[in-house]
Amino acid sequence: MNPLLEIAIMAALDGGKEILKVYETDFSVEVKEDNSPLTIADQNANAVINDYLIETQIPIISEENKQTDYEERKSWTRCWIVDPLDGTKEFVKRNGEFTVNIALVEQGCPIMGVIFTPVTRELYFTEGNSKGSFKCTVEEGWSLEDVKSNAAKLIPAEYIEPIKIVGSRSHMNDETKNYVDQIGKTYTTEIVSKGSSLKFCLVAEGKAHAYPRFAPTMEWDTAAGHAICDAVGLQVIDQNTQKPLRYNKENLLNPFFLVSGA
Repeated sequence: MNPLLEIAIMAALDGGKEILKVYETDFSVEVKEDNSPLTIADQNANAVINDYLIETQIPIISEENKQTDYEERKSWTRCWIVDPLDGTKEFVKRNGEFTVNIALVEQGCPIMGVIFTPVTRELYFTEGNSKGSFKCTVEEGWSLEDVKSNAAKLIPAEYIEPIKIVGSRSHMNDETKNYVDQIGKTYTTEIVSKGSSLKFCLVAEGKAHAYPRFAPTMEWDTAAGHAICDAVGLQVIDQNTQKPLRYNKENLLNPFFLVSGA
């Protein structure tokens, strides 16, 4: 296993532990505010993850870090992109569908990705296109060798009906509805829902065929999932340029995008 991937996996697992310390308390919070349980979970996980990644001497972009000015960032050939707690609504709802996201980006392209779900202990990871992407449920006390030997390779679904599209059953915007309607002219469709970066994982592991995201996201929301999808042969396409999403941009806001095998 690539040493950088090992570090990213350990960082994600230990970051997840910090989140659960807060998640398992009797908290009540509706919005993300200073000193709220959600903010504390974010910050504690971020501190643990930073401690691991700083040792690699590769710069870090994290939702919880003070952002480095683009004049400095634009010279970076590689960087980590981190969301220590992706899925704030899921955290507050206590449905378990929140994740730790860690990606390594090189020349604007995600080349390594780790997504960890602390509640279910599901771990998704890839170290690059030629290696594929993998998933396992991590048991307490497992070593990295245990993770490696128990991980199963992800295989996207064949394009057969019903075509499963990742989206919100109750809050689908017009752009997404139009996409679903267009597919529905040829195929029977089904909407599947999931929180956080697990939407990417649904497509990568064959539980959905496409993920149209025609609403705002940030680079740390997508980089790890993008890497995992790339490594199984899926595409994550910017709907403005019709090319793969790029990272470490001057503006860290993503354009609308589509994840699919087509």
